[in-house]
Amino acid sequence: MPRRSAAFGAAFLLSLFPTLAQAAPPLALTYPKKQLVIISFDGAHDNRLWEKSLEMGKRTGAHFTYFLSCTFLMTKAEGGRSYRAPGHKAGRSNVGFAQSREEIQARLRHIWQAHQAGHEIGSHACGHFDGKDWTETDWTREFATFTATLTDAWKVAGIGSEEPAGWAPFAARDIKGFRAPYLSSSASLVPALKKAGFSYDASLVTKGPGFPTGDSLPRFGLPLIPEGPQQRRVIGMDYNLFIRHSMGVENRKDSARFEERSLAAYREAFEAQYHGDRIPLQFGFHFVEMNGGAYWRALDRFLTETCGKQDVACVSYAQALLMIGTEKKADRSAF
Repeated sequence: MPRRSAAFGAAFLLSLFPTLAQAAPPLALTYPKKQLVIISFDGAHDNRLWEKSLEMGKRTGAHFTYFLSCTFLMTKAEGGRSYRAPGHKAGRSNVGFAQSREEIQARLRHIWQAHQAGHEIGSHACGHFDGKDWTETDWTREFATFTATLTDAWKVAGIGSEEPAGWAPFAARDIKGFRAPYLSSSASLVPALKKAGFSYDASLVTKGPGFPTGDSLPRFGLPLIPEGPQQRRVIGMDYNLFIRHSMGVENRKDSARFEERSLAAYREAFEAQYHGDRIPLQFGFHFVEMNGGAYWRALDRFLTETCGKQDVACVSYAQALLMIGTEKKADRSAF
């Protein structure tokens, strides 16, 4: 797994206090009959965690969204030196690059396995840079790099003969969701997403669980949820819990305690919606097991006890958007 740089750690702190989504009006939607639980993973790099998450999904019946960073489909020597994010020097990436062709080969097989199993692959851009000052042209360039990298990945990794028959259309048309690195974006992001053919954005933060907002492009937001003895709200994401629990310093000694606190927060947020308005509930994770894996273990336990409940669907963002749209259409047809 690539080592997270100091720049990555420092910049990621921007995700602690992003601007809450409130400018765009909510879409006119009805509550789905089912309680939707949406789990996503940012980065999607560590092959061991690909295997772990795919097994978790199969066992619990959950479908996930994997927001892939495209620098994990190139090595520094082969492709990485020519990648240039807007406003940065060539060969830079805040999350590093793949360490070998063999690592990329395994990752590609996992991506295709996930796609075939009904999970969703989304875009997390490429080098995990803060795009708060990016123009529409900047975003468009980064999206184009992502698509080109994904399209050519099997050939670049030296296993072009293994490329699945459906890979080219998948790379060209099936990447419909986006989450901005650091949950940070600019006013030009939505126009660029629409121009690139994306169906939704998942880069916002909301005061609590909410439906997607937006006049034209649906925008999802990770919710602030109560957590801990004082029930202070925190973004429903493992990294933010990591900062809350140990100030971002790895603490394996208290891993079990952090796991229980996280599970309690997941459960409370779920129960409030399941026995309430049934607004979709979103949690975000990374392909890094922080504090000794506390947050992944809590997630596993939460999905194991939740996804099989009556009227619950643990779905990807793409599936959730379709289900919400179906409910909206059915609601309108009743008039």
